Amino acid sequence: MEFKTFIFYMLATIMVLAGLRVITAKNPVHAALALVLVFFNAAGIWLLLHAEFLALALIMVYVGAVMVLFLFVVMMLDINIDRLRQRFWHYLPVGGLIGLLLVMEMAVVLGGNYFSLESLVPPEVPADYSNTKTLGRLLFTDYVYPFELASIILLVGIVAAVMLTLRQRKDTKYMQPADQVKVRRNDRLRIVSMPAEKESGE
Repeated sequence: MEFKTFIFYMLATIMVLAGLRVITAKNPVHAALALVLVFFNAAGIWLLLHAEFLALALIMVYVGAVMVLFLFVVMMLDINIDRLRQRFWHYLPVGGLIGLLLVMEMAVVLGGNYFSLESLVPPEVPADYSNTKTLGRLLFTDYVYPFELASIILLVGIVAAVMLTLRQRKDTKYMQPADQVKVRRNDRLRIVSMPAEKESGE
């Protein structure tokens, strides 16, 4: 077994175990941390496929921003995890079917020699090749409309997350900046003239 193949199997095994931890952890924070581990291992597999830009984008965008957003949403919404897990086993048939499909896809990919998939091997590229430049050219030429549509969907998701966490509370104390700007000195300050008093011993 080559060293590259060993690294792939190691990353894939850790990613599968971390993915199982995401859906079985009782604490949502632990599930989010397990998902971070999944992202790191997926980035390692992309590095093996010479997709350096996608690997770095996965770590910087998803681990650095999306996972922090997940944690904030979980903490602010105060989700009742026990109530959500009451029907957890009812979704086992659907989850088992999806898992079986994933296993079949992995069998096809790993058994490429038996399915005549040798042509899917990435071609050799020169040393000065930049997949970031190629990816950017494809995104903003051939796939510009799907790219813009994805950005709109993400924007809608951000607005929806803000609206879900926006609550009108009567006991919340806040200040109006416009009222603070309108304040004058005479409205807040009153100078009182007080006579000086001497102590009785003098």
